[in-house]
Amino acid sequence: MLLIEKFYDFPFFTFDTITLLVLRKKYDNLLIGTREGHLLMYNIPPVSDDNHKLEILRHSKNFNKKRITQIDVVPEYNILIILTDNIVCIHDLNSPNFQQLYQLQKTRGATLFTLDIQRTQSLTGEKNTVVRLCVAVKRKLQLYYWKAKKFEEFNDFELTVPDIPRELSWCGETLVLGFRGLSYTILELNGKTKELFPTGKSPEPNVTKLSDTSFVLGKDSQSFVMDTKGELIQHSPIKWSDTPSAIAWDDPYLLGIVHDKLEIYTIEGCLHIQTIKDLNKARLIYRCKQGKVFVASISHIWCIRAVDVTLQIRTLLEQTQFQLALKLTSLSDISEEEKVKQIYKIQTLYAHHLFRSKRFQEAMDLFLKLGTDPYEVIMLFPDLATPSSNNSETNDPTLPKLQDHDLEKGLRALIVFLTEVRLKLLSDTKGKDKNNGKEKSLMEGEKNMTAVATEQLLKIIDTTLLKCYLQTTDALVAPLLRLNHCHLAEAEKTLLMHQKYPELIILYQTKGQHRKALELLEKHAKENDSSLKGTARTIQYLQHLGKDHMDLILKFAGWVLNEDPEQGLRIFMEDIQEVEQLPRPKVLDYLLRCHKDLVITYLEHVVHVWEDTNPLFHDVLIHQYKEKCLTCMSKNATPAEKQTVQHVRQKLQNFLEKSVHYTPETILVHFPFDQLFEERAIILGRLGRHQQAISIYISLLNDIPKATEYCHNVYTNYKNQQNADKQKQSDGADEVYVMLIQQLLQPNKEDLTIGCGPNMQRTVQPDLEMALQLLEEHASKINPLKALGVLPDSVPIGRIKHFLEVSLQENLNTRRRVQVLKGLLCAEHLQVQEQRMHYESQNVLMTEFNICPVCKKRFGNQSAFARYPNGDIVHYSCQDRKG
Repeated sequence: MLLIEKFYDFPFFTFDTITLLVLRKKYDNLLIGTREGHLLMYNIPPVSDDNHKLEILRHSKNFNKKRITQIDVVPEYNILIILTDNIVCIHDLNSPNFQQLYQLQKTRGATLFTLDIQRTQSLTGEKNTVVRLCVAVKRKLQLYYWKAKKFEEFNDFELTVPDIPRELSWCGETLVLGFRGLSYTILELNGKTKELFPTGKSPEPNVTKLSDTSFVLGKDSQSFVMDTKGELIQHSPIKWSDTPSAIAWDDPYLLGIVHDKLEIYTIEGCLHIQTIKDLNKARLIYRCKQGKVFVASISHIWCIRAVDVTLQIRTLLEQTQFQLALKLTSLSDISEEEKVKQIYKIQTLYAHHLFRSKRFQEAMDLFLKLGTDPYEVIMLFPDLATPSSNNSETNDPTLPKLQDHDLEKGLRALIVFLTEVRLKLLSDTKGKDKNNGKEKSLMEGEKNMTAVATEQLLKIIDTTLLKCYLQTTDALVAPLLRLNHCHLAEAEKTLLMHQKYPELIILYQTKGQHRKALELLEKHAKENDSSLKGTARTIQYLQHLGKDHMDLILKFAGWVLNEDPEQGLRIFMEDIQEVEQLPRPKVLDYLLRCHKDLVITYLEHVVHVWEDTNPLFHDVLIHQYKEKCLTCMSKNATPAEKQTVQHVRQKLQNFLEKSVHYTPETILVHFPFDQLFEERAIILGRLGRHQQAISIYISLLNDIPKATEYCHNVYTNYKNQQNADKQKQSDGADEVYVMLIQQLLQPNKEDLTIGCGPNMQRTVQPDLEMALQLLEEHASKINPLKALGVLPDSVPIGRIKHFLEVSLQENLNTRRRVQVLKGLLCAEHLQVQEQRMHYESQNVLMTEFNICPVCKKRFGNQSAFARYPNGDIVHYSCQDRKG
C-alpha cells in the first residue's frame, strides 16, 4: 500500500551542492540555498499539472559569497532569515534580489537558529502572528522577538549552555537542545534545565518538533516521543531500520531518511507504513505543508506528496487501522459537516471491529459516545433479539459466536451501555414533560410521536436488560421489573422459561395484570418446592392493590382467610395507606357473609386503632359482642367458655360506656329482655332513662354499689357538660341521687316492664337506712326540696340534720358566688362604658386641604376615610396599602 508516493518520478532539478530547501506556503514557491551562496526560487506546479514544468522565478548568484548554512521564512511579514558566514541576516522576500534589510550583529559566530511562530485570531477575526527567534552563538543562546519590522533582543536575556548545540527546537516556552556526543537537554526560558538521555552510539543528535508541547528525540535507531516536562508520552519508541540522518513530522506520519530510503511510521502504535527507495544520497528533509514533503541530496531534490486522503482512509479501513483513519479525516480539508459524518462512520466501524475482536467494554463505550441506536447494538447479540428478514445483523456470519465467559463478558458490557441509554432517555423525557406547558400547541403531534418512539425504545431496552440480567446477575431482575417498560409477552415468556416466578409476579404487578399474578400466587401457595409457598406473598400483594381493585381483593382473600385467618385478616387491617383507604362497609359486609368469626377482630381494629366514628361500625361491634355472649350463654358452657363470656361482656360494657358514636335507640331494640341487664342499664342511661336504669340495678340485680357508681358517673358527666355548655339540658341527670333514694324507699313503685319486659319485676324490701346513708354522703348533690318530698314523714329531723346543714351551706355558697359574679360584671360594664366615652370624646377635623398620605389626593365631600390609632387619616380604599 502506498500511503505516500513520489510527486515526481525523477529529480526535477540538479545542483552541484544543495545546502537547504524551504517552501514558502503563500505562493507555493521553493527556496534553495547552495554552498556557493546562491539563492534560487522555483514555482512548484500543482498536482493536477501533468507537464511537471518547473519555472525559476528568481536566481541570485551574487546573494552571498559564503555558504548558506540555514534558511527560513515568515510569509506573514515577507522576511527571509538566513544564517551565512556565522551571522543571522534578515532579507526582504519580495525584492528582486532578496535585498538584505539588516544583520543581527550580536549573532556573529552563530551556528544554529530556530523560529517560534504563533498564529492567533481575535474574537473580531483579526489575525496576529508572533515571531520569536533563538540563535545559538557558540555556548550562548540569544532570544529575539519581531516588532515594528525588526527583531528586538530580549532585555539582558542570554542563556549559557554546556556545549555548542547541534540541534535546536523551540516548543512553547521550552527550548530543546541536542549536543554532539553528549545528551539532550530541556531548557526553560527562566533558565531551569533538565538533562535527558544521551544521544547513543551515533554522536549526532536528532530533534524533531511535533507541537508546542511535544517533540521526538533520536537515540541510535530509535525515536522517543516526549513532552516539554521531559516525560515520555508513549513508552514504545519508533524503531527505524537504522539510525536516520534526518526526520520530519507530517501529521500523522513521521518520515525519516535512512541511507537511500525514506521510511514512514506513525507516532501512535509505531506502525511502519511505507518505505520509499531510490533516493540516492538523500540527507535533508523538509515538510512544507500537510501531505507535501521535500527530500534533498547533495545534487537532487525530490517532492513527496501524500496519496489522496480518501484513498488512504479506504485502505486503512480495509486494514482495520481505524485510529489512523480518524486522524487523517480530522486533518483533511473537507467541510466540517462532511468531516463529522466521516468520523462518525469510521468510529462506528471501529466500534463493530472492537466487538468482533471481543473487546466488548471498549465497543460499548464507543457506541455510547456515538449515540448509536440501541437496537443496532442489541442486534449484535442474535439471541437477545427476534430475527427478521430486514435485519442483516441477525444472520451476519462475521459476528462472533459468544459462549461461556465471552458471552457473560459481552452481556455485562451491553448492560452498562443499555443502562446509560435508559437513564438518558428517562432524563430527557422528564425534561420535556416540565417544558410541555411552555411549547406551542402546533408541536403536540410531533411531541406525541416522539413520546411513542421513546416508549418503544424503552420497551426494547428494558426487555433486553431483563434477558441480560437473567443470564448474568439474577439479583438485578427484581429492581428492574419494579419500574420497567418491558414488553409484557416477551418478558413473561422469558421469565417462565427461567422459572423466575417471584419476578414474574413483579412483572404482572407493574403491568397491571393483577388477576394473573394472584392466580399464579394461589397456584404455587401449596407447592412445597415453590418460592411462593404460603400466604405471605398473596397477603402482601392484596394489601397494596387499593380500593380500585376491591372486587379482586375480596375474590382472592377467601382462600387466604380459610388457610390462615389470623394472618389473612391483615389484608383488611394493616397500617398501610392502601389498606386504610379500602371501603370499610364493603369489607364488613364481606366478613359478615363469609367469615363471621373475624368480624369482631376487624371492627375492634377499625374502632380502636383507626378511630373510625361511623355509627355503623360501633353498632355492629356491639351487636357482635351481644351475639357472642348470648351464643355461649344459651348452652351448657364449659369453664373456658364461661371465662370467654365474662371477657366479652367486660369489653361490651366498657364499649357501651365509653363509645359516644353508637345509636342507643337502635341498639336497645335488639337487646334481650331476660339477659344482659347491666348492658341494658348502660344503654338506658345513654338514652337519659335513668329511672329505669337505676331500677334494673336495684330491683333486678340488687346491686346498690353498682347503682351508686352509676349515679356518680351520670352526675359527674352532667356537671362537666354543664360547665362546658350553660344551656345544656339535664335530662334528669341532676336528680339521679333522688331517683336512687326513691327506688330504695319505694322499690316496687316503678313498673320495670318499661325498661326490661313483662314478669321481670322482683319484690325488694325498702331500705331506709341505706337511703339515709346515701343522703348524708351525697348531700351536696341532692336537691333538698325534692329529697324531702321523697322521704317518709316518719323520719326524725335529727337523722337528716347533716343533710340539711350541707344543703343550706351549698345554697349560701351558690348565692354568694352569684353576688360576686354580679359585682364583677357590673365593674366590667362600667369600665367598658368609660372606655367608650373616652374614644367618643376624640374628634377629627377634616378640611378640603387634608391629603391622603398613601395616594397623595385630597379628601372629597363623599370620601370614606379610616383613622389609624396614631392619628393618620387615609382613604378607606387606601388603608390596606399603608406601610
